[in-house]
Amino acid sequence: MNILQVNSSARSDASNSTRVANSIVERLRASNPGATVVVRSLAHAPHPVLDEAALGALFTPADKRTPEQAARVALDDALIAEIQAADAVVIGVPMYNFGVPVQLKNWIDAITRVKVTFRYTANGPEGLLKDKKVYVAFARGGRYRDTPADTQVPYLKTIFGFLGMTDVHFIFAEGLAMGPDAEQQAFADAEREIAAALG
Repeated sequence: MNILQVNSSARSDASNSTRVANSIVERLRASNPGATVVVRSLAHAPHPVLDEAALGALFTPADKRTPEQAARVALDDALIAEIQAADAVVIGVPMYNFGVPVQLKNWIDAITRVKVTFRYTANGPEGLLKDKKVYVAFARGGRYRDTPADTQVPYLKTIFGFLGMTDVHFIFAEGLAMGPDAEQQAFADAEREIAAALG
């Protein structure tokens, strides 16, 4: 098994979402002793935004790109190669102002490429990143699960499904800013959900 862990918190290793993601990876490794793990920290190595220069590079034929354009596309290629090689994808996702971190959005923009990770067909779009298990580790200061304020789950379910990743498990650690007891309960709840999701 190849495991890709993507940590999207700006707080890096000290983040709560990374803590939950680490727990998922530990359980996956325990069940798959020969597994390899690639960790992509978007705090340690933030990916550049999809700006005009990046779009220009992506829409320029490979043999006509400038060295700068080729280097920019290569950054996205590296992320695409990582997720293509993964059997399981574990993503740590904090909630920032009711949305996903910009670091994660940049990663999603990088891996979403027509004719590579999805394609358009006569029957509509088809995702090409198939046969992968995805585990999303949420960490939130309040409690937003199954409420209109939760924009993260619908967005991530939509984009992953668009890319062909439909086996997605959402793990929640919520109420982390609501006092020590609530924090302890949040991590305990997350561990129970991890055990249920991974058997």
